[in-house]
Amino acid sequence: MPADRAAERSATDQRSATDQRSAADQRPATADQRPATADRAEQDRIPRGTRALVLTISDGIAAGVRDDDSGRVLAERLGTLGFAVDQATVPDERADIEIALRDSARTHALVVSTGGTGLTPRDVTPQATLATVDYEVPGLAEAMRAAGRAKTPMADLSRGVVGVVGRTLVVNTPGSPKGALESLAALEPTLAHALETLAGPYDHGIPSPDQAVLSTDHGVASTDRGVPGADRRREDGS
Repeated sequence: MPADRAAERSATDQRSATDQRSAADQRPATADQRPATADRAEQDRIPRGTRALVLTISDGIAAGVRDDDSGRVLAERLGTLGFAVDQATVPDERADIEIALRDSARTHALVVSTGGTGLTPRDVTPQATLATVDYEVPGLAEAMRAAGRAKTPMADLSRGVVGVVGRTLVVNTPGSPKGALESLAALEPTLAHALETLAGPYDHGIPSPDQAVLSTDHGVASTDRGVPGADRRREDGS
């Protein structure tokens, strides 16, 4: 076969192979061929209507002399993730914080506090949280500090705690809107799995918690059970 015809045949074969690969790439993926990231995204999704409380801890905000910017941005972000969000405010008083955490844990799957994690004598949120939780989840607190550390070394001054009260995840975030959102973002990749694990069912003979906490059947969370010492309000302003 002449050299020029052989070269032409080789080029034709290469084009045919390329066309076949392109056609295969355009065919819809079967269930077995779906990328793992698609399954992971499904697993990471928060069940819509899961109940969350944003607890703002601040003397000034509780007294009505400061705007609750951190609480607002946290509530907005949690709402975007699919949570039914309530908000409450307490002053920087350890007893008030402990009561608010215990009571809100009875009706919410997630409690995110903002404020009171610094170094001043009035920053008592970590102490109140440690006195309330059944056990800590130190890896999540470390993840929040690590994420903040990538932006500023001052993140290491935050003493925020993450722990569990009953079947509820409790998270302390800083009092600044930026720091609060960055801390929440650090938990988002594992948040759905953490809440699912806490909700049960368990393989240790422990019954599942009251499904009212995680139920999506009732839509926006009820405010029939208030937080003593706290000014609770719906995210929708009612």
